[in-house]
Amino acid sequence: MPDTFSAPHAGHAADPLALLRTHLPDIAAAAALEDHDGAFPAGAIVSLHETGLLAAPLRLALGGLGWGSEPAGAAPLAVALRLIGRASLPLGRLYEGHVNALRLVQRHGTPSQARAAAQEARAGLLFAVWNTEVPGEPLSIDRDGRVMGRKILCSGAGQVARALVTARDAATPEAPPRMLLVPLAQGERTDLSGWTAQGMRASATGAVDLTGIEVGSGMQVGRPGDYGLQPDFSAGAWRFAAVHCGGLEAVLGAMRDHLRRTGRGADPHQAARLGQAAIASGSARLWIEAAALRAEAPDAGMEAVAFVNLARLAVERAALDVMELAQRSVGLNAFLRPNPLERICRDLATYLRQPAPDRALTEAAAHLLAAEAEPGEVWDIPVARA
Repeated sequence: MPDTFSAPHAGHAADPLALLRTHLPDIAAAAALEDHDGAFPAGAIVSLHETGLLAAPLRLALGGLGWGSEPAGAAPLAVALRLIGRASLPLGRLYEGHVNALRLVQRHGTPSQARAAAQEARAGLLFAVWNTEVPGEPLSIDRDGRVMGRKILCSGAGQVARALVTARDAATPEAPPRMLLVPLAQGERTDLSGWTAQGMRASATGAVDLTGIEVGSGMQVGRPGDYGLQPDFSAGAWRFAAVHCGGLEAVLGAMRDHLRRTGRGADPHQAARLGQAAIASGSARLWIEAAALRAEAPDAGMEAVAFVNLARLAVERAALDVMELAQRSVGLNAFLRPNPLERICRDLATYLRQPAPDRALTEAAAHLLAAEAEPGEVWDIPVARA
């Protein structure tokens, strides 16, 4: 199945997706070596910079390719996220956060903030979005204009140079949170000890204490409440699902490699499992490609959110099915280090645990229930937009 929109954009000498593919073997090899607590794929981030992918989410006018910031960039971004996820799920998580941060700054920041962020991304700085906090302990801005509190589950903690975080004004805690773009030095304010998950160990995930940082000029991005604006907030889930899809393809690849290596692929039961896994993988990819186009359409509304909710859950289901099929095919070795399937399944199972899957499903069902169109036409895209 050929990649959609993989040709270079006009004005760029090389195709960044083609360049990315040349780096994927090294990224995948490094991912196997970096599977330990507190690790960070520093070399792979450099590779993304060298291929132009750190700047790719920027608008064309800011020196980027419009991936994640212009509708035409949806398809190539979907390919990039999938390819990166196939090579390294921790790297995919970090890149997806980088894309999201630059998208938010460009959509809600001032022109000068967007230009500054663009200059830093082109220079190779890594951005992130950190929103999760301890329940009942929201990050806040005190009356003296200083940040109080911390964020948790921060991927890239201690490594990210610019973190987009949400914070509430202490004087009006009932008001929606605002976004702050916080500059950070390597290794500061970070505690990785709380990240004891079985997978995604090389994502440098942990808590970051931002207490005492002065909210300087130009640090506030947009207006209070902009972070949660729909449909962008929920429809953006297609991006992490695209990384999941890449991880699913990595599982399928490891399964095929095992059958080739052991000469067991001709066994009818093994062949049936491989075929079923291929169906699930292809279906997941089709969901992602369709979700990207709908979510990034200029007139996207809540119907896009409903479709993306279905897409992320379809990919999750496909990933769970393919992992089960692969583990049944490989047997006990699928659970033994250093078999690559053991690590990939561990990373994928961890990364699949995204917030509120039940709510995503029921909200999508509610949209379908209320729609006037026939079920097969609820999410149709007119030819002019496809």
